[in-house]
Amino acid sequence: MDKTCALSALQALSQDTRLDVFRLLMRAGPEGVAAGEIAAMCGVRQNTMSAHLSVLSRAGLIRAAREGRSVRYRAEIEGVRGLLAYLVEDCCGGNHERCRSLIDGISLQC
Repeated sequence: MDKTCALSALQALSQDTRLDVFRLLMRAGPEGVAAGEIAAMCGVRQNTMSAHLSVLSRAGLIRAAREGRSVRYRAEIEGVRGLLAYLVEDCCGGNHERCRSLIDGISLQC
């Protein structure tokens, strides 16, 4: 991940509703959640939610898959992994063993 992509992801997450949606999709795991359900769970109108989902999708943090008449959203684990890797890339001057505690215990496997 480069700086521009990292900034895009961080900007997408810097809004209250989008952060809630992202965390919701991370909890949901590979099953994901239908767009209408996301809007209902967050108490946001569907057209507003659609705009939030688009921002998260363009940032590479979520992905959509059409299922019949609905769209199901899932967290994009590789995008999350890329962002986290970018953020800790130069941790402790490149001596990654010193900051192992930052990433130990974090599992992004769904």
